[in-house]
Amino acid sequence: MFQEAPIYRQLVAERGDIPAQVRGEAERIKSDLRRVMPPLRTSAPAVAEPVWSGAPAGLALPPGAQQG
Repeated sequence: MFQEAPIYRQLVAERGDIPAQVRGEAERIKSDLRRVMPPLRTSAPAVAEPVWSGAPAGLALPPGAQQG
């Protein structure tokens, strides 16, 4: 998209292709993270949070709140 704009070509010539450099660095970091922090694999279903009895259906208690 931006590659067709003359100002983009001029900026790339002057400063380098910063968006491409950022994409490359993001991919490198993503790869490093996958290596040191593999995605969690869980087979248990998600546990529903307790619902306050006076709240409309679907509203959960904030963390740490007591159910009464």
